[in-house]
Amino acid sequence: MSHTAKILLLGAGELGREFVISAKRLGAYVVACDAYDHAPAMQLADAAEVFSMLDAVKLREAVERHAPDYIVPEIEAIRTEVLVDLEQEGFAVVPSARAALLTMNRDAIRDLAANELDLVTSTYRYAKNLEEVCVAAQHTGFPCVVKPVVSSSGKGQSTVRDEDGLEEAWDYACANMRGDRQRVIVEQFVDFDYEITLLTIRHKDGVTFCPPIGHRQERGDYQESWQPVAMSDTTLDRARQMARKVVDNLGGHGLFGVEFFVRGEDVIFSELSPRPHDTGMVTLVSQNLTEFDLHARAIMGLPIPEDIRARPAASAVILAERDSAGLSYEGLAEAMAEGADIRIFGKPDSRPYRRMGVALATADDTDTARRNARDAAGLVRIVYDA
Repeated sequence: MSHTAKILLLGAGELGREFVISAKRLGAYVVACDAYDHAPAMQLADAAEVFSMLDAVKLREAVERHAPDYIVPEIEAIRTEVLVDLEQEGFAVVPSARAALLTMNRDAIRDLAANELDLVTSTYRYAKNLEEVCVAAQHTGFPCVVKPVVSSSGKGQSTVRDEDGLEEAWDYACANMRGDRQRVIVEQFVDFDYEITLLTIRHKDGVTFCPPIGHRQERGDYQESWQPVAMSDTTLDRARQMARKVVDNLGGHGLFGVEFFVRGEDVIFSELSPRPHDTGMVTLVSQNLTEFDLHARAIMGLPIPEDIRARPAASAVILAERDSAGLSYEGLAEAMAEGADIRIFGKPDSRPYRRMGVALATADDTDTARRNARDAAGLVRIVYDA
């Protein structure tokens, strides 16, 4: 079989699913890997592998078996030191093994941003037990945010108002940690005006930015996003400068989701993902080239437009309410009747608050698009098997 590139995708969730579509449109052969079978991206890929990304032996075996042109991480919890070794052996890790290594751990990327690159961040401390959490909270003050240094989609994150809430926050963080390090970051709560994701593409011809994306979270997880966000030229320029500084330091080619808090004219670095971002699902309807298209193009050395524009659009997640090994969906016609688009992720089972799909809407302004997306998401009903 002829193809333009062979890609080993590490993580096969909903973001991976959309990336597979974009990569295959460019002629790539994709092997989707995840810890469970029938993951969303596996359903569309050319081949699939089921193993834990934290299993160093199986990770290496998969790479050696498929000999990919590109190794593309889609999740944080990966045995990243294996990726470092593989890159030294000549394999191309996207965007780079160093980027995957540093961003798997919130402590590593935060230290890079604050200490090496001198970016503005919130006050923070790390802790590996409850006693250290209490000491860290005294340093940051209340309210503060406690979250695992390794997690997925904001799991394990909570805001603590006073000392009485620290033990519960510590327990919640431990219960939702990924990887094998019991460590949290305790950081000062930033009373921001809004927060953004700045999708930043580092490619063969330089760095390109998408219009900023606003988003709202609950339980540390994204619930809705919208694009574009109105920002002053000053704040947008500051965000772009900071994003460029960190992605150039991490190196490689691909799309980065760089998150910032904005308070007045102040821009505060929050986090970074060296891959398509969940809040960027809105680009499925807002941009001519989605974040997944841009990631695939950058990886494969294909041209990226100098100017990327977005029409007013929004996304709203469709959440499961309970555990179920079998499920179906109703209400799609009603949800789409007013012009919204619905994407069902195809996850084989559900659990409380698990993202199962997304509603997407465009309008003349983002406020209307947000209402339309939320309304559409609310009309989709998940039917659980008894």
